[in-house]
Amino acid sequence: MKQAFLSFERLSTGVAMIGACAMMVVAASLGMFQIITRFVLEQPAEWTEVLIRFSLIWMVFLAIPAAFRQGAMVCVDALYRWSSQPMRRALEWIVFVASVALMLIVLWWGWDYAQRGGMQTIAGLESLSMFWAYLALPVGAVFSLIGLVGALIDPQRLELETAQ
Repeated sequence: MKQAFLSFERLSTGVAMIGACAMMVVAASLGMFQIITRFVLEQPAEWTEVLIRFSLIWMVFLAIPAAFRQGAMVCVDALYRWSSQPMRRALEWIVFVASVALMLIVLWWGWDYAQRGGMQTIAGLESLSMFWAYLALPVGAVFSLIGLVGALIDPQRLELETAQ
């Protein structure tokens, strides 16, 4: 059961990270397009700025699960290094509970914002609803909750090994 969940978590975190990378590509491509249209063609495309902003928001919320999974999101390095093994496990549980509480709040209010924003249109892109921009919050929170459970079951703490 544990290995099945960890396989599912690895898959879901990988999908979220692929989505985050895709959003980074979208933001960078639109940024280049905006520079070319504004300074080379002298015909600015205002809509690109809005899409860059939203793709960066999606990128962040889709990358958070990988940070949680690697133990790099909540920094308790000093306490973790100077603690005994039972205290380390207690710290992991405290971080887990606090992070889950935060992600549940983001999930709840993000979904609420997405539903309320469904009636609004995006400035500069009147054909798109704000629902799609706000949806990044609950989607990222769901992926993060899966990553948090994976981090509790199989802690990696990769930031300790790479810290300078």
